[in-house]
Amino acid sequence: MSQFPELRDFYEFSVEQLYALLKLRCDVFIVEQECAYPDIDGLDPVAKHILVLNDAGHLLGALRILLKYDDGDVFRIGRVVVSKDARGQGIAGKLMNAALSYCAATNNDARVELQAQSYLQDFYGRLGFYTTSEIYLEDGIPHIDMRLRVPPES
Repeated sequence: MSQFPELRDFYEFSVEQLYALLKLRCDVFIVEQECAYPDIDGLDPVAKHILVLNDAGHLLGALRILLKYDDGDVFRIGRVVVSKDARGQGIAGKLMNAALSYCAATNNDARVELQAQSYLQDFYGRLGFYTTSEIYLEDGIPHIDMRLRVPPES
């Protein structure tokens, strides 16, 4: 099964692809995790998106990357999601490695940060992230802020 990450701008999505992305995030973040929150937050149009599709073109996982300029250049990786049926296949790692490669190629001096659900702290730690906050609740789910220890190699 082909599972190569693809980089997309928001306006490159077809209607069907956008629907699949929003449905996946809704299925996981709102339904599966039982968390009512505003996933459609207005930031998708300004984000870069990384997707993993199977050979049939079905969405297996996705994430988005935002570039913030408020405190120097900071990439914020978020909305990392893998469909329930595709978990355990290394898709989250492929997504994150593609995101880190994109960040390095775009601005290797920028910080890379994310807000992780706390149970994923070890996963992100293996990718080089360290914690920068205590665990806190966001929308009723324990989260922790993390930052990449060093900029990724380009």
